Amino acid sequence: MTDIHAIWLAAVQGFTEFLPISSSAHLILLPRLLGWPDQGLAFDVAVHVGSLTAVLFYFRHDLVPMIRDWTLTLAGRPNTEYSKLAWAVVIGTIPLGIGGVLMKVVVGGELRDPLVIATTTIVFGLLLGWADYIGKRERDEHSLSWKDALWIGGSQILALIPGTSRSGITITTALMLGLTRTAAARFSFLLSIPAIILPGILLGADLAESPDPIHWRSFIIGAVMSAVFAYICIRLFLKMIQSMGMMVFVVYRLVLGAFLFYLFL
Repeated sequence: MTDIHAIWLAAVQGFTEFLPISSSAHLILLPRLLGWPDQGLAFDVAVHVGSLTAVLFYFRHDLVPMIRDWTLTLAGRPNTEYSKLAWAVVIGTIPLGIGGVLMKVVVGGELRDPLVIATTTIVFGLLLGWADYIGKRERDEHSLSWKDALWIGGSQILALIPGTSRSGITITTALMLGLTRTAAARFSFLLSIPAIILPGILLGADLAESPDPIHWRSFIIGAVMSAVFAYICIRLFLKMIQSMGMMVFVVYRLVLGAFLFYLFL
């Protein structure tokens, strides 16, 4: 992989990881459309590490009290607003941890297919638009119950199918549960932290046993550039959805899905 390829793919990852349009779909499809070789799972991990760095930095002022207050509840202290949110993230991660292990082999191979991506891009795009239309948008992320967290977290299992979009399906579910657009996006981004870490651990174990070398130059370029672009994306997205809503992303998904069917059918 050349440096230019690595930068382009990192930019795509950074801008699409937190938008409801599926970063994995774009990372799979871009090399195919441009005739590049598949970047491989190692590079996928690199750009996800960059995305993780971006979300940790953006939410650093929330994460510190969340971790502090959550730890205190383990010692018997009463729940606070921050510890409740931390527990929601923990509970919401449980379904992904279980389902992710079960689907790892299937998603890693058979489902990385353009027609699968085209289908999920359209179907879950329509679902996002419907949720944005009917959602009451009255609640913030601190109002989440453990059942809400399970519903939103459980929806992440669907995002293991390329083209679904992890942020897209979690925002969709949160909107259906009555969260505001900003609250839905914020909780989705907080859930992304363990959602990025867990597959990274699994792949790291695979890479440790693999005889294939890791191209560290491309790895570092991917991680750094995706972190920069992801941070910019988070800031812009949270500002934009307050006034524009989700329909621009719904339209994008419909156009992209139709284009993919045109190319690969």
